[in-house]
Amino acid sequence: MLTDSPPRKANLSAFAKSDRINTLDLPLDRDLLTITKSLEWAMKGGTTSDVRCVCTDFLRAASKSYEVHECGIRVLAARPLRIREHSATELFGDYNPETMLIRLWMRTAVRKEITSFGTFLSTLCHEFCHHLDFQKFRFPDSWHTRGFYERAAILYHYARETPPKRLFWAPVSGGRWRIDLAAHKPWRLTRLCFPCCDRLHPPRIYEGIAQ
Repeated sequence: MLTDSPPRKANLSAFAKSDRINTLDLPLDRDLLTITKSLEWAMKGGTTSDVRCVCTDFLRAASKSYEVHECGIRVLAARPLRIREHSATELFGDYNPETMLIRLWMRTAVRKEITSFGTFLSTLCHEFCHHLDFQKFRFPDSWHTRGFYERAAILYHYARETPPKRLFWAPVSGGRWRIDLAAHKPWRLTRLCFPCCDRLHPPRIYEGIAQ
């Protein structure tokens, strides 16, 4: 997991604010917790339409809790696979701020197997946090800052009723940060946070990918 580089001067203050906000208020009711359990059962059935219906309920409840416009959801089959000269990436999900639409893929790219529930839920929470960046925090962009990953992790662990884990960061070049894997042992990274992400321009789509 790697953060974005700081933007140019025009958006630098908003970027810094996103980086500083490392908490997220949790819903007062337990609706999301009940819906999350239903989502896990729906994924075991392997039907995209059933999973989409429960994801719609999840996003409706989350949007109501955070008092933002509800976003749409599409659940698709096998993840797109991008082959490059020295690497391959799978697209887990993305968010379009213009249409307020989240897309999630629920099967692996090569074997076409249903993805793990934890990975799918973490991607759903991740993309919803992009939605919150625009609709709740009113940022001009949605960057992958340390604060963004912290907020997404808080929502994930709340929805799954698992203890939150502290994220340890190590600086890299260009003003970026990466998850310090050594500091997180013996935990699995997927229990801590979310798949690494990048962006496509244009249009501005916020993607969840893994390398």
